[in-house]
Amino acid sequence: MPPPPTAALSSSSSLCLFPLSSYSSPKKTQLGFCPSFPFTRLTNFTPTRRLMTCSAVSIEKETLISHRPHTFLRETDGLDDGSVRSRFQRMIMEVQDSVCGALEAVDGAGKFKEDAWTRPGGGGGISRVLQDGDVFEKAGVNISVVYGVMPPEAYRAAKANVTDQMPGPVPFFAAGISSVLHPKNPFAPTLHFNYRYFETDAPKDAPGAPRQWWFGGGTDLTPSYIFEEDVKHFHSVTKKACDKFDPSFYPRFKKWCDDYFYIKHRDERRGLGGIFFDDLNDYDQEMLLSFATECANSVVPAYVPIVEKRKNTPFTESHKAWQQLRRGRYIEFNLVYDRGTTFGLKTGGRIESILVSLPLTARWEYDHKPEEGSEEWKLLDACMNPKEWM
Repeated sequence: MPPPPTAALSSSSSLCLFPLSSYSSPKKTQLGFCPSFPFTRLTNFTPTRRLMTCSAVSIEKETLISHRPHTFLRETDGLDDGSVRSRFQRMIMEVQDSVCGALEAVDGAGKFKEDAWTRPGGGGGISRVLQDGDVFEKAGVNISVVYGVMPPEAYRAAKANVTDQMPGPVPFFAAGISSVLHPKNPFAPTLHFNYRYFETDAPKDAPGAPRQWWFGGGTDLTPSYIFEEDVKHFHSVTKKACDKFDPSFYPRFKKWCDDYFYIKHRDERRGLGGIFFDDLNDYDQEMLLSFATECANSVVPAYVPIVEKRKNTPFTESHKAWQQLRRGRYIEFNLVYDRGTTFGLKTGGRIESILVSLPLTARWEYDHKPEEGSEEWKLLDACMNPKEWM
């Protein structure tokens, strides 16, 4: 099959929102970029600022703060001036609150641990993780606002449109929300969603160059067992969000999702799809901001009713073992193909941040093949042969 579309500055399935995600101080000559979305402090960490060099890449670490601020925007951007930057930041903060509240209500016992952090030249983020709850084995919901500078080769590598020829270091702004949710019950599906906005400013040696901007994101479902009514519900809510803006969006972005989350060495998809889009700037900017907002707000109604329905379903050790095998596929995609994850591993990003989207447990068996006609086989067949659920 043809290779899947590339994703511009996306994490896709990892909690690495932007491959280039750290501020490079104008007082320094280095180009700083961190490939990981900073989902930090899952282990003990001393919040000190330092520069870490790896393969000529300088990464300035974030600094913990005791309380989440009203905004992570630079004063030069305006604190709440009605700009796309300001409104997108407000949206992701509100979505983080609503999603975390809904997940805590579903779990009943687990609570999100929150870390807020900033960087010296502007930007920052809020990292939230719920681990070992009654329903969720691991759930992360993170937001990030980032200012930075990337070298032109990194811009070309991250941008899907390789014809763009930025002549020098490219200042950028990026903001987004990213989440991966792993329930304990094998009949409750894993969910990933990520919505982001990206802008570049004119390179320092080409001050007249036009500003670039684009939106990216998506929501996708990764079950271990197929309950057709659940999958149809998920796709129905997602399609409804798309149809409010353009009837071509759902079929276009559904296929993009199926193509992107393709595990080539297995000849199968990671899950049962959803929507995925990136590098999106061929529509009105206000319309795309509203579209990204609608999609992000559709996550709770698309997913939570499914978890509520399945979280207490009795299961056997055999069911759990199959879930662990499918999580192995999830890990394989993230480590081998996910653009944000692989970029981070190659450029010296913080390992805990890059790999935090991975489940706590997984399993590999030699030459495992489910019995034809079994429920496990039906899931594998749907991953190998994507279906139209609507």
